[in-house]
Amino acid sequence: MIPPRLVLATSNPGKVDELRALVAEWGPVQVLSLAAFPDLHGPEETASSYAENALAKAGAVAAATALPALADDSGLEVEALGGAPGVRSARYAATDAERVARLLAELASLPRAARHARFRCVVALAWPEGGAITAEGACDGWIASAPSGAGGFGYDPVFVAGELGCTFAAAAPADKQRVSHRARAVRALGARLARS
Repeated sequence: MIPPRLVLATSNPGKVDELRALVAEWGPVQVLSLAAFPDLHGPEETASSYAENALAKAGAVAAATALPALADDSGLEVEALGGAPGVRSARYAATDAERVARLLAELASLPRAARHARFRCVVALAWPEGGAITAEGACDGWIASAPSGAGGFGYDPVFVAGELGCTFAAAAPADKQRVSHRARAVRALGARLARS
């Protein structure tokens, strides 16, 4: 069952905006962000899988707020780097700009054909009384040789979505929401909730 009210277990403003818009597709759900709970901070992302990180964040926020909590963990998996940065995508460097610069430096000698990448996302919805469900989504593409576009966040300036032919940062927000890993995960979760 889709909850009438939930809190987003993230303080990342880009994720808050995307998740809020995606949850709106489920129907009339009141969505709160962590800004409504200024003393609350989610747990560190120390697990070895996206699902474990998403479940830990959702569970902690649900328990602390007494509301269902939605969390996601996502990462960029680059084939030429053996799947890195993967689950450590947010900790690959200190800032978004530094993460992008490090990634481009590591791929600098590789041609376009060797730059295949995939964004993966697992979302988790946890209830304050216990229990949680997850869903996952992915988007295939490649890493551009230089940043492009002014939108999005994280690796969006260098991830070219195969279905769009441009970086997430250069795509219209509606186009990104149509094909992104996060959108696919949240829609899959909404479909599961609607069936329960």
